[in-house]
Amino acid sequence: MSTPRVIVGVSGGVDSSVAALRLVQTGESVAGLFMQNWADDGSGECRAEDDRRDAVAVCGRLGIPFHFRDFSAEYWQGVFEHFLAEYAAGRTPNPDVLCNREVKFKHFLDAARELGAEKIATGHYARIGFHGGRWQLLRGIDRGKDQSYFLHQLGQEQLSATLFPIGEMQKQDLRAVAREAGLPTHDKKDSTGICFIGERDFREFLGRYLPARRGEMRDPQGQRIGEHPGVFYFTLGQREGLQIGGVRGRPAAPWYVVGKDVANNILYVDQDTLSPYLQSNRLWSEPAHWTTGGAPSARFECTAQTRYRQADEPCSVTVADDGRLEVAFARPQRAVTPGQSVVLYDGDVCLGGAVIAATDAPLERRIAEQAA
Repeated sequence: MSTPRVIVGVSGGVDSSVAALRLVQTGESVAGLFMQNWADDGSGECRAEDDRRDAVAVCGRLGIPFHFRDFSAEYWQGVFEHFLAEYAAGRTPNPDVLCNREVKFKHFLDAARELGAEKIATGHYARIGFHGGRWQLLRGIDRGKDQSYFLHQLGQEQLSATLFPIGEMQKQDLRAVAREAGLPTHDKKDSTGICFIGERDFREFLGRYLPARRGEMRDPQGQRIGEHPGVFYFTLGQREGLQIGGVRGRPAAPWYVVGKDVANNILYVDQDTLSPYLQSNRLWSEPAHWTTGGAPSARFECTAQTRYRQADEPCSVTVADDGRLEVAFARPQRAVTPGQSVVLYDGDVCLGGAVIAATDAPLERRIAEQAA
């Protein structure tokens, strides 16, 4: 058997199936590799075995070799332990960003090279360019599906060794291609969330690892509104799960999380989805990662996303000597959340990004000043 030049990460979903199909159609020498990133915890909620069977079926349909690797230990150490530590600190992490950096474009890339391959390919909606002697990470053509936000931690080594075969495609066209090719995943529902949570109750899952501690829910003025089951179950802007009934003297309107005081175990809530306590004009980050290896300059203008599928937001960026960022937005931003990522763009080019450390939202500043 000849050594494949490209190893495709086959997840058992339609996107990676069509990525493999497109490479086969170009005459590329291809094999598929399925990554198991979470050990079955006995809950019956993780669909890894079903996904593996679908990946095997796709490779069989395409007539390409199938490989399997268990990265669950690497995932636990590189992604899940960080995930828990962030929640325990009251932040809201993004495990998809870490999974791409630590597993899919690290351990998977290493495994592909051990199999003799030159490149890896995945079913991400993103593109790769080459300009001025540097590799670039570009948005996917389908802006509704673009996944460059989750890939902003990739660098020159990974980009030079990666193919994104569906980056030029629209999702609706992709399903039609899969159906015409007879791929068994053509009508499979897109996965939501991450395997270790799946469709199960998030609060119940997190409670297995982080003991809940009940505390007060207060409004921004300090009045007691109710009780929460644990501050780390909630994120800024969240409406669901607060279970606040009628409050005397308050309108019958939804409540939103507007602040978290982890040290004192207080969750702050307000009734306005556009509450001023959710607004920030500025954020500060941890040291940034740049896809081309360095920042465009010490100060520059660009656009940013502080969450997936957000519209481009104009901003100015100042890069400190230690690599941390100060990002000032042209207009107030809602629910910018520490632990999430701010990702920077110049048009379709993803420049890089960083984990959000703090913002100038009113409650966040007040809580920080009280703790100081």
